[in-house]
Amino acid sequence: MKIRLKGVPIVVSAPSGAGKTTLINKLISKLYKEIAYSISATTRPSRRNEKDGVNYFFLSKEEFKRWIDEGKFIEWAQVHNHYYGTPKKMFKETLKKGYNIIMDLDVQGGINIKKRYPDGIYIFILTKNVDILKRRLTRRKTDTEESINERIKNAREELRFIKEYDYVVINDTIKKTIDTILAILIAEGCLTKRNSSIIRLFKKNL
Repeated sequence: MKIRLKGVPIVVSAPSGAGKTTLINKLISKLYKEIAYSISATTRPSRRNEKDGVNYFFLSKEEFKRWIDEGKFIEWAQVHNHYYGTPKKMFKETLKKGYNIIMDLDVQGGINIKKRYPDGIYIFILTKNVDILKRRLTRRKTDTEESINERIKNAREELRFIKEYDYVVINDTIKKTIDTILAILIAEGCLTKRNSSIIRLFKKNL
């Protein structure tokens, strides 16, 4: 599937439990020739089956703060009592090579990237209602009840920034949601602003 995008950040944000990590993995498997994954650094503990350097770069707080001081992040934020950040070198090199880069970011990170890259694609994932979100958080069995309540509280705060995003997609079923995001990417690839070189060449040969 050709999406006709080249070298743009695709930011996907969502409240915890909305399923954005699963969606991103599915998108990467479908678009592996056209898209790269931005591996974030974090101070949170790794979950079952997560690998350092694959899912995240797992750092101690001291290491993370040292990376901040050394200017190694293009953006970073504190979320759910842990630090998250996007390593600058890998991000810039990926875009420079012409690859689209998909990013799993909270709203703070998404807004920070949008300030630097306003022509990126910004997608916010939601569930149909809060009850579904709570059930998903409980079902994954990685959070305490206190942590789940904190994440629901944070979701209310995150929704304040939803207007900063270009698209809102309701994650009803995985297939439907993936098809919707792919449709967004295809449409974005057809925008006139992303096809200026083709338009110029066409005009030149008229």
